[in-house]
Amino acid sequence: MMLRVLLLLTGCTAMAALASPYESGPPSLDGIGKVYMGREISQVMGHLGAPWLERNNRVREERTDLLVANLPLEPDADIADIGAGTGYFSFRMARRVPEGTVYAVDIQQEMLDLIALRQAEGEASNVTPVLGTIRDPGLAPESVDLILLVDAYHEFSHPWEMGQAMARALRPGGYLILVEYRAEDPAVPIKRLHKMSEQQARREMQALGLSWARTEDFLPWQHFMVFQKPQPAS
Repeated sequence: MMLRVLLLLTGCTAMAALASPYESGPPSLDGIGKVYMGREISQVMGHLGAPWLERNNRVREERTDLLVANLPLEPDADIADIGAGTGYFSFRMARRVPEGTVYAVDIQQEMLDLIALRQAEGEASNVTPVLGTIRDPGLAPESVDLILLVDAYHEFSHPWEMGQAMARALRPGGYLILVEYRAEDPAVPIKRLHKMSEQQARREMQALGLSWARTEDFLPWQHFMVFQKPQPAS
């Protein structure tokens, strides 16, 4: 009986392995050796890299002011800033949604502690820190109108699981804005695995059931890619 159970469990494990969307191999420089839809996942920038997120020349280099200004937001929108880090974008978006809420999601408690410290010093109160996991941002189904991911998605160790959870969290008709350094442009001074091509991004988002709406080119180094969750059929 024990042998039969063991064989059944082994078979289930083998089937799960066959169904996995990931492949693995020796990690390349800055990679983790895990491949998703042909893309090796990059290493994560830890909380010790927080000063780089808040560097003084970031607005000039990346035109983050244009990024926030071009987000399709209503004053009462609920937003998820996934991979929020220090809250750089969370607090800037909070000013555009005075009647809404910004969920600042990160898997590192140290980052959320920095956000809480900024709030204690007088930053926007309509930002809610959320401790997510590597598989789930911790958002309720159909709870947000827009998800913003800035230079974070390429680091997700479980993009398939996280992607499904993000798609569930979007309200019908809601937007996912994916901002990633352009892999097609060798002049962008960023390591290879920390870039994404538009073609790759569209392929991965389409697998989640999100429709590509448009890609904007107003940022100096990054793609501004807009995806939308379909409305239910009437």
